[in-house]
This record gives sequence, C-alpha cells and structure tokens, in this order.
Amino acid sequence: MTLTDLLEKKCVADVTALSAAEVTPLLALLDNWHLAEGKVVRAFGCKNYYDTLSFINAIAYVIHAENHHPELVVTYNRCIVKFDTHSVDDGRGGLSINDFVCAAKIDAIFQQSFS
Repeated sequence: MTLTDLLEKKCVADVTALSAAEVTPLLALLDNWHLAEGKVVRAFGCKNYYDTLSFINAIAYVIHAENHHPELVVTYNRCIVKFDTHSVDDGRGGLSINDFVCAAKIDAIFQQSFS
C-alpha cells in the first residue's frame, strides 16, 4: 500500500481491526502521526484560532463524506486529531484501514492549505 492508495480509497462500513503488523507499514506512510492509547494521533499547528477553526471546517467535509469521525482537541493555535474505529473487534474498538484513509486525506488538506 502507498500513500496514493490511501488517498484514493473510500471508507467502508464493514471493516476489521488491523493487527500490529498491518498498522506499522500504514503508519509509516503518514508523516507526524503516531500511536497513542490505541489511536492514530497527530497535532496540527496553526497560526491562530481563526486558522485552527478554518482547518477544522476544511476537514469536516472529508470526515463527513467518509462517515468516519475523529476525536478533535482544539486550542488557540492547534488541533489534535485522534482516529480509531469503535465498531471493530466486536465493538471494543481498534484501528482499521478507515483511520489511515482519513488521516492521509486530512494531511493532504493541511499541506495544501495550511502549511
């Protein structure tokens, strides 16, 4: 799988939890993302609060269209995005391909408009 493959994929409803062996190469495709507490996480630095809110609005379309919604932590000049998939692993949660698809798409938005 490549970064281009992730960007071209769409999230799907029925996904399975990824194993650690599957997560590692996907995570390597995404700059500045890491694992924390079972989630794929990245902090995005913005110029100010307006820029931070603009970034959130820009990603809202993608996460809504993909029907895969992250946890967002918003401060004055930073947005922390945390992805996991609640519906995998018999409802206990975990990581799925959807987390990496959305992370790649959010990175693309940030690189094009906010960096």
